Amino acid sequence: MAPELSQEFDHPTFRLAVAQFDEAAHLMHLDPNLWERLKAPHRSLCVSVPIRLDNGDIKVYRGYRVQHDMSRGPTKGGIRYHPEVCLGEVAALAMWMTWKTALAGVPYGGAKGGVTVNPAMLSPAELERLTRRYIAEISPILGPDKDIPAPDIGTTPQVMAWVMDTYSQQVGYSVPGIVTGKPLAIGGSLGREEATGRGVADITLETLRQDNRSITDATVVIQGFGNVGSHTARLLHQRGARIVAVSDQQGGLYNPEGLDIPAIFAHCTQEKTPVPSLTGFGDRIFNEDLLTLPCQVLIPAAVSEQITEKNAPALSCQYLIEAANGPTTLSADAILQDRGILTVPDILANAGGVIVSYFEWVQDAQRFSWKESDIHARLHEIMTSAFQRMLARSKEKRVSMRMAALMTGIEEVAQAHQCRGLYP
Repeated sequence: MAPELSQEFDHPTFRLAVAQFDEAAHLMHLDPNLWERLKAPHRSLCVSVPIRLDNGDIKVYRGYRVQHDMSRGPTKGGIRYHPEVCLGEVAALAMWMTWKTALAGVPYGGAKGGVTVNPAMLSPAELERLTRRYIAEISPILGPDKDIPAPDIGTTPQVMAWVMDTYSQQVGYSVPGIVTGKPLAIGGSLGREEATGRGVADITLETLRQDNRSITDATVVIQGFGNVGSHTARLLHQRGARIVAVSDQQGGLYNPEGLDIPAIFAHCTQEKTPVPSLTGFGDRIFNEDLLTLPCQVLIPAAVSEQITEKNAPALSCQYLIEAANGPTTLSADAILQDRGILTVPDILANAGGVIVSYFEWVQDAQRFSWKESDIHARLHEIMTSAFQRMLARSKEKRVSMRMAALMTGIEEVAQAHQCRGLYP
C-alpha cells in the first residue's frame, strides 16, 4: 500500500507528481520500504530573502530549495523566479528531476529551487540583490559535489553568474562547477541555452521517424515561446516542419499555412515583443484554443497542468511531446491513451537541459571545453537512445510511455538505494 502524502507539500503539482510515482511504483511492485523513502524529499529548505529595494524600503521574499534524492550523486535542478513558486511545486519539480536524471543516465539526483517573486517587477540591481541574498541563505546545502543549480523560469545566464560569484566569494576562490547555464566567459558551455529545446526537437523527430513519418509533412503547435518553446520552434522549422501556431502567456498566433518562425523568434527573443502583438504573421488565438488546434504534433512548453480531463477529449493531435514539466494531468493521460495519442513524457522529452548541464559540469571539472558539434552529437545520441529504450519497454510491458519512463527512472534510483543500504 502506498504511503500517505505529506501535508506540508500539499499542492496540485506535487499531488500530480506523487500520483504518477504511485502508479509506476504499483506497476513495478516496488518494495514498500523504498516506496516510503522515495516519496518524500530528502531535504527541504525554506528561507526568508530580505532585500533593500532601490527606493530604500526593505522587502522580504520567500525562497526554497528542495533536494529530492542523493543516492546517485549530487542533486541538480533549476532556480525559478515566479509569483506562484511554493514548497509543494518545488518539491514536485525536484522529484521529476530525480527520475529524469536517472532516465538520462547522468549521475545526479533531483533538486529544485525558487523564490516567490515576479522578476519583471524588479530592477536589474534589485534582481542581483535578491539572487545574492537567496544564494547566501541556501549556500550551506550547495556545492559542486552537493547541489548544482541551473536556470529555470524567470532566471537567466546572468542570474547564474551572480549565483557563481556569490558562492565563490563565500569560499574564497572561483568555483565554476557550482552552477550550470552560466555565461561562456565564466565556464559556461556551448549549446546550453538551446539544449532543452534541441532535445525536444530531437525527440519530436525520433517520434515521427519511428512511425515512418517525415518532419516536412508534419504540422506543429507549440504552447509557450520562452527559452524552450522558441528554440524548439526554431530548430523544427529548420528541419522543415510547418509550425502553425505558437503562444506565450498573453496569447498566440495561428496560421494554417505556417508561421514565419525566424522572424517571430527575432522579434520575441531579441526585441522582447509579445507573441500575440505580431498580428502580421497570423491570427490571434487564445492559449486554451491553441491546444485543440488540428495538428500532427502538439508541444506544451509552458507550465504544468495545461492538458486536463476537460480539454483532453478535444485535442486534435497525433503526438503530444511534453516540453514543459507536468503539463498533463493523470486523468487526461488516461483519455489520451484511450484515444491513441502517443504522449512522450516530460522526464524524457525535456531532458536535454540537464544532459547539457551535466556536460557543462564535466567541462568545468576537467578545465577543458568541448566543441559545440560534439555537444549536439552527444545530446542527440542520449536522447534518441533513451526514446528507443522507453518505446521498447512501453511495448514490452504494455504501459504508456510515461509509465515506461517513470518505471525506468525509479528502478535506477531504487537500485542505488539497495546497493548503498540505510545509514546508520
